[in-house]
Formats: sequence, structure tokens, C-alpha cells
Amino acid sequence: MAKIMPGQLAKNKLTILLKGKLAATYPNVVKLRCLATQRSGYSDNYQYMQCSKVPTMHFQKSLPRLPIPEVEKSCERFLKATQPLLSPAQYADTEKIVQSFKQQEAPELNSLLKAKDEANKHTSYISEPWFDMYLKDRVPLPLNYNPLMVFNSDSRPEYHHQLIRGANLIISSLRYWRSLLDGQLEPEVFHMNPKKSDTESYRQWMRLTPQFVATYVSYAFKAYPLDMSQYERLFGTSRIPEAVKDRLVQNPKSKHIIVMRRGNIYAVDVLDSQGNIESSKEILGRLNMVVKLDESKKSAEVPLGILTAANRNEWAEIRKHLISHQVNNDLLTNQIDNALFCVCLDTPEDPVYSENDPIPLLKHFLAGKATNRWFDKSVSLLLGSDGTAAINFEHSWGDGVAVLRYFNEIYKETVSKPFLSTQDLQSLPKIDSSKVRYLSFAIDDKLRAGVTNVQRKHNDNVESLNTSFLRYPHLSKEICKRHRLSPDSIMQLSFQLAFRQAFNKYVGTYESCSTAAFKHGRTETMRPCTNKTKEFCETLLNPNSQNDFKRLRTLIDQCSTYHGQLTKEAAMGQGFDRHLFALRHMAQINDRPLPLLYNSEAYKLINYNIISTSTLGSEALLLGAFGPVVRDGLGVGYSMKSDMCGAFVTSYKDGCNGREFTNSLEKAFDRICKIIAESK
Repeated sequence: MAKIMPGQLAKNKLTILLKGKLAATYPNVVKLRCLATQRSGYSDNYQYMQCSKVPTMHFQKSLPRLPIPEVEKSCERFLKATQPLLSPAQYADTEKIVQSFKQQEAPELNSLLKAKDEANKHTSYISEPWFDMYLKDRVPLPLNYNPLMVFNSDSRPEYHHQLIRGANLIISSLRYWRSLLDGQLEPEVFHMNPKKSDTESYRQWMRLTPQFVATYVSYAFKAYPLDMSQYERLFGTSRIPEAVKDRLVQNPKSKHIIVMRRGNIYAVDVLDSQGNIESSKEILGRLNMVVKLDESKKSAEVPLGILTAANRNEWAEIRKHLISHQVNNDLLTNQIDNALFCVCLDTPEDPVYSENDPIPLLKHFLAGKATNRWFDKSVSLLLGSDGTAAINFEHSWGDGVAVLRYFNEIYKETVSKPFLSTQDLQSLPKIDSSKVRYLSFAIDDKLRAGVTNVQRKHNDNVESLNTSFLRYPHLSKEICKRHRLSPDSIMQLSFQLAFRQAFNKYVGTYESCSTAAFKHGRTETMRPCTNKTKEFCETLLNPNSQNDFKRLRTLIDQCSTYHGQLTKEAAMGQGFDRHLFALRHMAQINDRPLPLLYNSEAYKLINYNIISTSTLGSEALLLGAFGPVVRDGLGVGYSMKSDMCGAFVTSYKDGCNGREFTNSLEKAFDRICKIIAESK
């Protein structure tokens, strides 16, 4: 998941111009509904979460295109990023390799890339190869790709009942989706100065601004519209396993969701024949019917959901056999693949949240036993028996920007304006049984054996996962702000110090940064292991200088400044990772020999991300997690809040010791806090 840091976008806002016209029309009924709610003083009605004055996609066609960096700059940045990982001899060899690449292969490959980009002005140069990267990878989705975000709790018991919270989240999700489909969802805009731009006056100006220049007019308000092309795949989307490369299918007009409980799968209608959201009590009643039906059955003897946790080629082969039976084909393609999203109801036998020990629930939600999951759906809402709620999402279709917006919006609504409470369980309407359908698949011995085999492999993989959690109360956003420090820079510096203390080396480190300020931008990599962070760590660990707090504080400031520079460059599409990735892709699709650079020790080291990090800052978020991206790596989900900071770390038992890293991280926080305090 990527964070949004437009930084100095204003300085670059006129460097890339986009021509074209955008014609967006919406049904009159939508306009009338929204006008009615605005006149009556309400911000929405039951069918819509928002009724935006500015159409959702108002800025989309005027967004600037993602720039292709200069080869010279990308080579320069690559060398700087790899230097702290290499010995002097290795770095000298790398300089020669990069120089050769820059002079020989790179110019032609960059020309091919620019020509392809020029021929595809509707998108970005990274979009297609990045989709392919996800869809061609054959590893299982859980732990390798699907991230987890856990909602903060609702402290009011009447709203924390599993079915009540589930129904409220479903209703808010549908209201969000309908707002998006009908162009009523507020456009995603990063406001540099919200007091001046996040206003009715700004919205009125934007509404009157022609869409083909709207983005650039918005820049004058220091408000930066973000790409929303990923949002349309949020619901109704499934990843279909196929040999070599998966594909995405979508039915945005679907009117049902799937609900899973104890491995059994149910299709539940949530929209009526006109596409309107069913009443809140009707949805609650149908969810309640799922539970009643399920309690009359056994747990699924052959839980098909586990197949979505398989190696993609293995799942593709089993799916072929599964859909060879016509009944299975209809159920799988029409009911599961076409469902808007998935809701997973766990039972009291499954882990629940404990503030003292959140690890069992996080591990269960992240991957768990997987018999009650369908990891191929774009979004799955997970509900613990205690009402703890989370989202587990398939990653190929989009990044954290789209999912986090949805996550924040539905959380905000369910805690501020929930439609249901436990009192509503006492007066449920009579439910039409055709609206809740148990999916009964035809199971044969081959399918049974396939499920058993996948379940064994998945269980072994989850069993090999170590998890550790650190909550640190002595470092926070407020403290960083008071001492004029970047919270993200301090967190990333702490990770470098922790790893160096624990394992006596520096390794490839990945921090994702959104490039959503550009049309079809995805992410760019920010490389937090730098010569400056290395200098700080070595100075601090040197007995002769570890108490020189003034010098150490100066080094922290230098790290923070450089970290900010790298983040701004990444957000502006001026990193090097995606550019070099695209140049390699050009060589592959144009039958050019692979340049030596891509087989170099430096390229392998920088792309073998031992430390993979993602910031998870949100008022709606309790905890978040993802698996390591390499077998001997660490997956570090972190956040810094107003009163504390923390990290959830995943690792494999046969790889890097995550618990040792977490213990070292606490010491790193202690040392950095001491420097900050002593250097005042």
C-alpha cells in the first residue's frame, strides 16, 4: 500500500499538458435525488453515500501523464541507492556496468519506451507491464500479495454485534459503490491547504471549470486531483487463475454478494431489480438467514475457498476440472466471479481480537486456515465473531490509495451514522428464500483430492510464518512535529538502525509511494537505505561517537531532508525502479538481449527486498499487515499516530528472524528518542 506525497507538485504542474475533452453525463434521476437531499439539508440519501457537486471523474482526462525519467537521472539514482549495499569493489564494478548500459542499450530501449508511450496516451507507460507483473506471478495470493487492514473497533456494544457490524459495512459499501458508479462520489483530491481548498467555494469553481482543464485550474488552489481509474474495479471484480497469466473479470452491474461461513458459500442479493440498495433491515435479515441456514448444515467438507490460496497454475488446473461440470460452472462464474464483493463470517472457534495479544487474529485474518476465504475477489470484508472487522484485498487491480479511501469512508459512516443496531435484530422482516442461495457444488474425488492437497500446503506455509508486534508509546507524530522531524523518515531510519543492530548489515529496502497524481499512475519505490542512513547508523554504533548527540541530531536532520527529497521525486514519477523495470520490459517484448545491468549483483541486491515496508496511517485503521516479499525477508506494516508509533512484522521461520528485528527496533526507537531529547 502506497502513501500519497505530492510534495512539490506545484513546481511541476505545467511541465506536462494534456489535451482533450471529457463528456460525462449522468441520469436525470441521479441529479434529482441529489438535489432533493441537498435542498433538505442532508448530505446524502439512502442510495448514495455522497452527492458531490463535482462529478467523480471530473479531473480524470485532464490529469498529467506519468513522465518517463531521463536515462541519465535513473542511472544516477540507481547508483546512489545501491552504494550502501555494496563493497567498494562491487560498487566500482557497478559503475562500469551502469556506464555501459547508459551508453549502449539504454538509449534504444528508452526510445522504444517513449514510442510506445506516445502511442498509448490514454494510460501510463508503467500500467500494462505492472498489471502483467502481478497477473503472471504464479505464487499463492495470501502472504505474497493480499494485504490486510483491520478496522478500529466501535466501542458501543449495540453496533459491535457481528451481524450488525457486517450489515452496516455492507450497506455503507453499497452506498459508496452507487455513489461511485453514478458519478456522485467526491473526486479524490490532495489538499495542500484544506482550509482554503477543501471548501464549497472551491467545489463551485471546479464544477464550472471545463473538464479538459479542470486539473490545472485546481492546481491554482494548491489542490491536486488524483487518478481514480482503479476505483471502478473496486467491486464486482475477480482474478481468474489461468496458466502463465491470470485475468481480471468484472460485472459492475451485479446485484449480489457472496457470504461465506464455515467454508459454505451463499449468494445474497443486496440490490433490487432496478439496482437500488435493499432496505437496511432486509439486508440484515438476509445476513441473519445465512447464519440460520448455515447452523442447519455441517462445515464444508470440501471448502472450495482454499483453492484461491493455491499456486496460480495449480488453481488454474483445478478450476478447469471444477467448471467442466455445468452446475459448478454456473455457480462459479455467475455467483462467485460476478459477486460485488465477499463477506466472510467467522465463528467463535476462530481467533478474536485481544489488545494484549493481537497476533492470533491478525495472522488468521491475513491468511489463516483459508477455508472460509475467497482470496480472488477484489475486496473481502472479514467479520470476527466478536464484531472485529477487516478488509483483505486482491492487489493486482489496484493499490492502497483506492482501497484506503473506501476503507476510511465506510468506517466513518458506520461509526457516525450506522443504519442498524442490535435492537433491529428483534424486528426482522420475513425473508424471501430466493434472495439467499446456498451454493451447492458437485464434488468428485479429483476435486476432493485437490482441495486436500492445497489445504495441506497452505497450512504448512501459514505455520511457517512468524509474526511480532511492537507498540511504542514514547515516539509519536506530535513529538516529531515538536522537534521538526518527518515522522516517516524517523520510522524508516529506525528500521535501518534496527536491522544493522540485529544482523550487522544493510539490505534492499522497499517503501511504496503513490504516483496517483498522474493518469494511471501506480506506485514508485522509495529506497530508504541510503548513504546518509548508513552514516548515521555507523556513527551511532561507534563507541567513540555514540554520545555525540549534537552530531547525531545533525545526521538525523540530513537523513530526514534526503528522505523527503527521495519521496518527492518518487511521487513525481522521478524514481528509478519503475523506469528500469519498463526498460527491461522493452528488451523482452522487442526481442533485444537483456542488458548486463539486470544480471548484475547490484540490481539483484536492490530488488531483493529483505525489508518491505508500508505505512498504514489512518484514523479508521487499528492494525495492518502483509507477508514478506522474499522468503528470508520481513514484511513491516507500520504507523505513527498522534500518541504512539508501532509496527507489525511478518517473517518466515526459516528466514530472517522477525522477533529479533522487532526487539532491536524497540532499542532503535529508544536510542533515537534519547538523541532527540539530549540534542534540544
